[in-house]
Parts: sequence; C-alpha cells; structure tokens
Amino acid sequence: MFGDIGGQTQGGAPYQPWAADLVKKRVADNSKDNPDAHCLPMGIMQMTSHPYPRKFIHTPTELVAIYEGSGTTVREIFVDGRALPAAKDVEPWWNGYSVGRWDGDTLVVETTGFMDDGWLDVKGSPLTSEGKMIERYRRPSYGTLELEVTIDDPKAYTKPFTARVNYRLNLESQLIEFVCIDKDAQHYVGSDHPSNQPTK
Repeated sequence: MFGDIGGQTQGGAPYQPWAADLVKKRVADNSKDNPDAHCLPMGIMQMTSHPYPRKFIHTPTELVAIYEGSGTTVREIFVDGRALPAAKDVEPWWNGYSVGRWDGDTLVVETTGFMDDGWLDVKGSPLTSEGKMIERYRRPSYGTLELEVTIDDPKAYTKPFTARVNYRLNLESQLIEFVCIDKDAQHYVGSDHPSNQPTK
C-alpha cells in the first residue's frame, strides 16, 4: 500500500480521468515530485504504510501519533468530543485536522482540511483539499493493531475506496531521530542528469 494505495481495491484506485493522467505522469517521472523526496511531509497515508515505526500516546483528550519517518512527524487526533470544524474554518495542513470517537472497541478517526496536491502513495495517487479520510483502528488481540482507511475525495476519485494496514507491537525498541536532507530529487529521473552520464 505504501507504493499503491489502490492495490487492495479491485481494478485499482477509482481515479477521476485527470487524476489517472497525473498518476501516469508521476510514475513516468519515477515519483521525483513525491514530497518525501524533497524532505516535505509525506501525508497520513504514506506515513501510515511506511516501514518505519510509529508510536501512539493516548490521553483522555487526544491521541498523539509520532511517526519516525518523514522527519519525525507528530499528529494530533482530538478525542474530547469535538466535531470536525467547517471547511471554511480550517487552515489546510499536510496531515489535515483529525477528530476521533470510540465505536465499541474501534477508534474511528475522521480527517479533513488537507492541502491540495497531497500524495497518498509513492506512485503519486492524489489527495485534494476536498478529501476526507476515515480511519478505523482496532486491536483484535494483544500485540496486533488493524487499521482500515477509507478515502473519500470526489474531486480525485469516482467513489470512496478502502485500504487496510496491519501493525504489530514492538516492545523492545524506541523511535530514533529521523533527519531528511534534500539533495536534489532531480537525480531520480532521466539519463541526461550528470550522475547518469558515463565516465570517460
């Protein structure tokens, strides 16, 4: 899923025509414009499925998610009963604005307020400011965590679709500092770059 958000969906992610064309271009460009390649925040879905670990800190009023990847990103999920604010009242962010509530043993998190031109995966599936994510976290047993994410972005997709991620508990490690240094992602693409020229 880190590489292709629609990999678990029959027929792939249901792109709008413009979004399908954009993904084809990004794939042809070897994902050189991925925010991660430029030391910018990856966005929720890339962080969610990234191989680097993450840590959750749960308090009575919020869930704090700390992601080791993407320059050690911190995300706040408010669980104090507040509603999602109206779109006009939200400052667009890379990770949007998140509120959560419990539905039995499942934590349901709704997020809106994204910046335009977000990337959901490495291949470049887009996320726009009209997008909404609904995450459902559940612990089926000790040491395991299941996450189901529904993407609902009518500007970029013809219908909502869902992806799933499974986590396992790691008690023997801690997050380490992650530092990203932008060294010009242009070298990702093209045979005309100096690094791809034969030596004489």
